[in-house]
Amino acid sequence: MNEILQRQQYQGILRLTLNDPLTRNSLSDAMLAALAIALDEARQNDQVRVVVIAAEGPAFCSGHNLKEITAHRQDEDQGKAYFSRLMAHCSALMQAIVHHPKPVIAEVQAVASAAGCQLVASCDLALASEQARFATPGVNIGLFCSTPMVALSRNVSRKHAMEMLLTGDMISAAQAERIGLINRVVATQLLRSSVDDIAARIAGKSKAVTKIGKEAFYRQIDMPLADAYDYAAHVMVENLLIEDSKQGIGAFIDKRPPKWEDR
Repeated sequence: MNEILQRQQYQGILRLTLNDPLTRNSLSDAMLAALAIALDEARQNDQVRVVVIAAEGPAFCSGHNLKEITAHRQDEDQGKAYFSRLMAHCSALMQAIVHHPKPVIAEVQAVASAAGCQLVASCDLALASEQARFATPGVNIGLFCSTPMVALSRNVSRKHAMEMLLTGDMISAAQAERIGLINRVVATQLLRSSVDDIAARIAGKSKAVTKIGKEAFYRQIDMPLADAYDYAAHVMVENLLIEDSKQGIGAFIDKRPPKWEDR
């Protein structure tokens, strides 16, 4: 039996492929656990420099598993304890992506809806095929996409986010690119190679520097302007003192390729 989350590691890239097409790659209890474990292992693996989250089948990710949710309505508390655990686990996963020391790229080949759209929005970069579609359709079934809203509203403008949340309408990959939900749309047959290309370029940078930069980006983004500059200036000073900064600047001056030590 195929694992619901497949792993492939090559050239500094860890590819995590959602592989539960019968549930449209839903974020079931099992999928959430598998992703959390894989991301934690990637954090500790010195050979991994970039993580790609991809998927097999007719959907990238359909969000929460509604059959699992419905089954727990029979619990003594009507599912409240389970629902609380589920939302906590999902929220922890999305934050693990944002706070991961390595860049995480979404490779979206098809529909990403509800918490699946949240997963895309939580990744640092996202590339999508021409066939990809995006939606936060909870409002259509009586469940407003409140947790997907957190990631969505941090990636696109308020009015675009509210339109997606209030209508539940599916938007095209081209529209998702226009509003900033994804980086770019590529031809379906070029999606894998396009993601591998950008992942390889990032993997070729200093791991220490990308870690510093990713953490700084998310910490400063919601700070007042003066605080952000104070914080970023401190980060620049600390960055200048690491070995790879000395190596990189020296290589630039000497007109030679840098040899990263990742420290």
